[in-house]
Amino acid sequence: MKEKIIALVEELLKVPGGTVSEDTRIEDVEQWDSLAHVLIIGELEERLGISIPLEEAIELTGMRELLEKAGAV
Repeated sequence: MKEKIIALVEELLKVPGGTVSEDTRIEDVEQWDSLAHVLIIGELEERLGISIPLEEAIELTGMRELLEKAGAV
């Protein structure tokens, strides 16, 4: 599941495969702005059935936390 989530994030951010890893922080990827963040959270639920409450989603700082909230770590 972790690989699927990372691949989805890379697809939505329109970055090459391998750009995003478990250690990637939001500020490390220029394309990962607030709009992209909302899109990622929405697509996680729509495509993978992973729901992250809004109050938790806005506090995420990187992939590790996102994967933890998604239950993939």
